[in-house]
Amino acid sequence: MSDSTSLRDQVAIVTGASSGIGEATALALADRGVKVVLCARREGRLKALRERIEAAGGTAMDFYCDVRDRGRVQAVVDAAMMAWGRVDILINNAGVMPVSPIAARRFDDWDRMIDINVKGALYAIGSVLPVMQRQHRGHIVNVSSVAGRHVFPGNAVYCATKHALHVISEGLRAELAQATPPEHGIRVTIIAPGVVLTELPESTTDETLRDTIRSWYTGMPGALTSEDIARAILFALEAPSHVNINEILVRPAAQQR
Repeated sequence: MSDSTSLRDQVAIVTGASSGIGEATALALADRGVKVVLCARREGRLKALRERIEAAGGTAMDFYCDVRDRGRVQAVVDAAMMAWGRVDILINNAGVMPVSPIAARRFDDWDRMIDINVKGALYAIGSVLPVMQRQHRGHIVNVSSVAGRHVFPGNAVYCATKHALHVISEGLRAELAQATPPEHGIRVTIIAPGVVLTELPESTTDETLRDTIRSWYTGMPGALTSEDIARAILFALEAPSHVNINEILVRPAAQQR
């Protein structure tokens, strides 16, 4: 039986790395000796994060990347391959949550959630998968939400995008397991957080709803931090190579649903 997987000198791509769970995960990976490719749309924050990692002795690159742009996502993977010759880990973290009742007919918000939360995740998976298949190893971590399991009023479309990510993750895992020969070297994990104190509620365009969600998040006793989720991600990544942690659902002890 193999020991825990060492992450040192592996190469990881982290989408949505400019804040929250993405930023915390990038820092945790760099602390483990991982070469980190930082991707997001806020270039100033990415540069500051890269400089912070490098100041601590880590290795990182930063790239502007809107995951809705399939060509840009592929370019990030190509740059990682050119620099380091491999991609071992994908942290599919980019996401938005502009929630509203369906009757509000916020079509632009629906499009944005579907394009980023679902299509963006698929673009990243599709870009790294051929590399991982050639390597016969890799780990894809999709950051979902408890909303992928439970539907909350006013959150139907957001919940649908996160449920889609659960389905995509399980489908990909099953496909890799049944491949001929079985591609057991590639693992797939879904991380489903409950209430985490991040900037995610700020993406809601309805001011009243945004204030309500913000109050719910900040009022949750023992609300999770981004570092809590980063630790869960590391747990899955560092499991022995024959172990695939399929799903981690992590909520504050005080969260009922």
